[in-house]
Amino acid sequence: MATFEPSPQDSADIGVTGMAVMGSNLARNLAHHGYKVAIHNRSASKTEAVIDEHGSEGEFFPSESTEDFVKSLKKPRVAIIMVKAGKPTDAVIEELAQYMEPGDIIVDGGNSLFTDTRRREAAMKDRNLNFVGMGVSGGEEGALNGPSLMPGGSKDAWERLSPMLRDIAAKAEEDGEPCTTHVGADGAGHFVKMVHNGIEYADMQVISEAYDMMARALGLDAHAIGDVFETWNEGDLQSFLIEITATVLHHDDVRTGRPFVDIIKDEAAQKGTGAWTVQTALDLGVPVTGIAEATFARSVSGDVDQRAAAQKVLEARTADEKIDDPQQFIDDLQKALYASKLVAYAQGFEEISKGAETYDWDINLGDMAKIWRAGCIIRAKFLDRITEAYDRDPGLKLLLADPYFAEAINDCVPAWRRVVAFAAANGFPVPVFASSLSYYDAIRSERLPAALVQAQRDYFGAHTYKRVDDEGSYHVEWTKDRSETRTDGGQGGVTHGAVDPSAGEQTQEKSTR
Repeated sequence: MATFEPSPQDSADIGVTGMAVMGSNLARNLAHHGYKVAIHNRSASKTEAVIDEHGSEGEFFPSESTEDFVKSLKKPRVAIIMVKAGKPTDAVIEELAQYMEPGDIIVDGGNSLFTDTRRREAAMKDRNLNFVGMGVSGGEEGALNGPSLMPGGSKDAWERLSPMLRDIAAKAEEDGEPCTTHVGADGAGHFVKMVHNGIEYADMQVISEAYDMMARALGLDAHAIGDVFETWNEGDLQSFLIEITATVLHHDDVRTGRPFVDIIKDEAAQKGTGAWTVQTALDLGVPVTGIAEATFARSVSGDVDQRAAAQKVLEARTADEKIDDPQQFIDDLQKALYASKLVAYAQGFEEISKGAETYDWDINLGDMAKIWRAGCIIRAKFLDRITEAYDRDPGLKLLLADPYFAEAINDCVPAWRRVVAFAAANGFPVPVFASSLSYYDAIRSERLPAALVQAQRDYFGAHTYKRVDDEGSYHVEWTKDRSETRTDGGQGGVTHGAVDPSAGEQTQEKSTR
């Protein structure tokens, strides 16, 4: 392939470097919408393959070198990177930056960790370049036919990018709105994409738990369970993941004729975004229990040696209950699945809210639900309801506290409890069903056992505690006379001694404040 030497009038509108499937499909999507697209790959053979196979689909500008790739772009230049996250992305950014000029835009469309995006954005800003971390959801098909796009970065960069991104993004079926918007500054786009993927983990796991219960508790084969999911996809559970689950369960293996799902090893892989979601939530103090359990479930599935060792010695000791009414059980599973999905979304939106607060991002939560309505993996029927909830109350503290979702999840609780209780009694692992129900019970409780935890912390580490009947922070002299001391410098009140267990009498009261 000869080096391309474009003339100014032949300049490309936008460029994509990284011609693996996602990058080449995104480039083709842009070309399908009438844009002149520069394409580049470190291995020139991949660029040639795109031209050979898809060159007739639009106007492409292939380049062998990074320098020629940048030269082929119309100013202010826009170059999208679609390469593996981490060091490869850093390397490509540096290669592009050395040939770019002030005002040009580098867009990272990979699954980068948002803290890396923040670092990169700051570094490019120092060089007078715009850097945009953009989440891209929808997989290979979405990249080609319309993904959900979550760009961060500066508002100036968004103004330059928005016409192109709005053209190529998926369009919501309800109102035709493009599934993209400016998410927020620096790493906001990749942060939201990370949480999207975390919700995806929980959603996939809880769907699989429902499948497992129907297979093992009811003895249904894959095709029969596929029929159930097909029916569920016509109601409140309507979503992309429910739809493809039905398709997978109806598919038979071409080699053996057996149900396809039955010939796959039960070892679920992961690329890290679920773990990032959980690690970040821990840093932010957000309880994403469903996402965490889904991530850990993949780890359990992959530890084949541990599972083999456990199977030799650990007994189920189950109740071996019989299900008298299979249809009622399936209906209960449907409600348990719906409730657990709502919890996953609620926890994910809480993480986005806390991330926005922590990193000073102006993220509109309702808009995030809007841009997930099409194109992305977690697109679902109730996303419109999430947008409506945040429109009603932009300061909504908990998605499940919205009247619509409170009523929806409360309606599911009896069935949800029956499913989790049956699973526990009969030895079926349902980590997301169970942890989501536990979260529901914790978040609605007037008083939690955390009081005892804090007392223990004060005993062994003098971590202090707060009282229900007074202001301030306190500490008990546990190993001395068990008197109480106010630790925050406040005044007022009387501090009492505690009962001396050896004497059986109350120690003398003394003022310590």
